[in-house]
Amino acid sequence: MDTATLITAFVTLFVIIDPIGLTPLFVALTAGEDTHRRRNIAIRATLIAFLLLTVFGLFGKSVLGFVGITMPAFRIAGGILLFLTALDMLFERRTKRRKSQANAEPLADVDDESGDDPSVFPLATPLIAGPGSMATMILLVGQANGEWPQIIAVHLVMGAVLFLVFLMFLSAGLIERVLGKTGGNVLTRLLGMLLAALSVQFVIDGLTAINWMAGS
Repeated sequence: MDTATLITAFVTLFVIIDPIGLTPLFVALTAGEDTHRRRNIAIRATLIAFLLLTVFGLFGKSVLGFVGITMPAFRIAGGILLFLTALDMLFERRTKRRKSQANAEPLADVDDESGDDPSVFPLATPLIAGPGSMATMILLVGQANGEWPQIIAVHLVMGAVLFLVFLMFLSAGLIERVLGKTGGNVLTRLLGMLLAALSVQFVIDGLTAINWMAGS
C-alpha cells in the first residue's frame, strides 16, 4: 500500500471519526469528573474503539453476515441508542444520577468507577467506533486484497487516528475550565441537540440504504 493510499485512509478515518468534533461531546459526557477518572474514561473508550474497529476490519462482513445483520440495520440501531443518550444530555439526567449516587454513598471510595461510565457507550460505540467508521474499516481492509502488510498498515493508520482522539480527550479539562459551569451547561444542551440530530441522521441513512437495496 503506497503512501498516497495510506494518507487517503488516514484522512478518510479522521473525517469519519472526527476527533475534533468528539472532544466537546467528551467534555459534556464527563462533566464534573476529576482528571484521573476522565483520563481513565478516555483510555477505555479509545482502547475499546480500537478493538471494535480491528474486529470489524478483519471480520466485519463475516460477523454481520453470520448473524444476519445488515449495515443499514446497524446504523438504525446505533441511531436509536444515541438518541437516548441525547435525551439524557438535554434534560441533565446524567448529572442528576451522579448527584443522587454521591448523596446515597457518601463513604464510597473516591476511586470507585462503577458509576455512570460513558466509556463503552456512547463514547467507544457508536461515537468513535460507529457504523461509519466500522464500514470504512471494512472497505479499507477490503482494498488490501488479503495482503497482510497492507491490512496491518490500515490498522496502524486507524490506531494513529484513535491516538489523536485520545490526545483531544486529554484536553477536556482545559476546555471545561475555559467554559465554566454556565458555559458547560449551555454546551451540554447544545451538543445534546446536535447529538439527537446525528442520531436521527443515522436512522435516515439506514432507512435510505434499505430503500436503495430494495430498489436495486
